[in-house]
Amino acid sequence: MKCKNCNSNRLHKRGFRGEKQRVRCADCGKWDAYYNKGGANILLFDIETTPLEVYVWGLIGNKYIQPNNIIKDWNVLSWSAKWLFDSRVMSDIQTPKEAIERDDERIINSIWNLIDQADIIIAHNGDKFDVKKLNTRFHMNGLYPPSPYRSIDTLKVVKKSFAFSSNKLDYLSQIMTNRNKLETNFKLWTDCLHGKRDALNKMLAYNEEDVRLLEEVYVELRPWIKPHPNVNIHDDIEGCPSCGSDDLEPNGGYYTTMTNKYLSYSCNECGSLSRRIESELSADDRQILMRSIPK
Repeated sequence: MKCKNCNSNRLHKRGFRGEKQRVRCADCGKWDAYYNKGGANILLFDIETTPLEVYVWGLIGNKYIQPNNIIKDWNVLSWSAKWLFDSRVMSDIQTPKEAIERDDERIINSIWNLIDQADIIIAHNGDKFDVKKLNTRFHMNGLYPPSPYRSIDTLKVVKKSFAFSSNKLDYLSQIMTNRNKLETNFKLWTDCLHGKRDALNKMLAYNEEDVRLLEEVYVELRPWIKPHPNVNIHDDIEGCPSCGSDDLEPNGGYYTTMTNKYLSYSCNECGSLSRRIESELSADDRQILMRSIPK
């Protein structure tokens, strides 16, 4: 994301106007773009889970631990979430009593209610970890699946389109926003399991900062997400399918398939590419096209 006036990439979010995020350039000082979220409810979130306690015969060679060896199973310790471009971070964490008893029913209900409202959810490694973990605890706590949503996994995005030296959120945030995750160690998790209030407060702060960083990384990656869920389909508006902006213009190119050609557009707000649904070729033109033999 770069400033339209001086081409600087030092943009800082400073305020809101309706559903749009106002951005100020740190170099030229101008208030520039407003970043949309279209008509979609877009939820960024992250969860923290507890480790399992198990019986083992030794520290080496534990390739598979039998289920009967589980003393205490994992559960969700905390969650943090925010609606895209909303200044408020929402979160919940177990109380000291709940942490000792490994009781996540209350906080599982609160995150279920948020996801149930979302049209699009965003998490880093969300498809493999966060979503499956939450689905497990939803089921274990007697909840049905939340309303349908589309999922954006930023880890999948960077693996598909880039070759960063690391795909971890901490590394991506450092190179994209010059910010790091808060430092933690395993003792923080064990202190939380013992219900220590200071540890739980620190865990929640760590969880909340992860969501703030996730939002920054997502906005940087958004032009590269192919295909990005169409944010306009929830409000029947015409604009960029990735961010909802109406600041679109033809980029002089075409998106082509084996049998069709479509006019390509660039979004001047988020940088995403899109295409028209209407073909540039007539039905007669398509009928006379030659095609290569597939096999």
